[in-house]
Amino acid sequence: MNQQVARDHAEHESLSQAITHILEECRMVLPGIEALFGFQLVAVFSGPFWERLSPMEHYLHLGALGLLAVGIALVITPAAYHRQVEPETISRTFVRVSTRVLRWSFVPLAGAICADVYLIARVILEDHVGAISVTIVVAMAFLIFWVVLPRAIRA
Repeated sequence: MNQQVARDHAEHESLSQAITHILEECRMVLPGIEALFGFQLVAVFSGPFWERLSPMEHYLHLGALGLLAVGIALVITPAAYHRQVEPETISRTFVRVSTRVLRWSFVPLAGAICADVYLIARVILEDHVGAISVTIVVAMAFLIFWVVLPRAIRA
């Protein structure tokens, strides 16, 4: 009986640490995402946005804004889930759901950042090919650091 209690306590501590890490990761990432969101919102009120970008690029910016909003929603989901579904408990389900949701957030966040990198590179370089090249390099960095490296280290 004492062994079972000890195992339950150890599992509770492990889950508690996992939840603390998940929520802390969300807290660390969110300010940066929110700052980017603010810059995206302000961009449409500047003259160069309308003067130097094509109508299609305006829509690309809108798409990036939408992707970033989805990314923000996904990053905030673990806290919202915890408050509404399991406010006074610690569970494997919370850890599993939160981990998946945070992983899903990588896609819209990377997409939004890559779209904005393209737009900024397009304005600075005044060249579509150069802007696409810069964007590909950034996208490859996300792929390497967010997908390939963690999987290689885990393996």
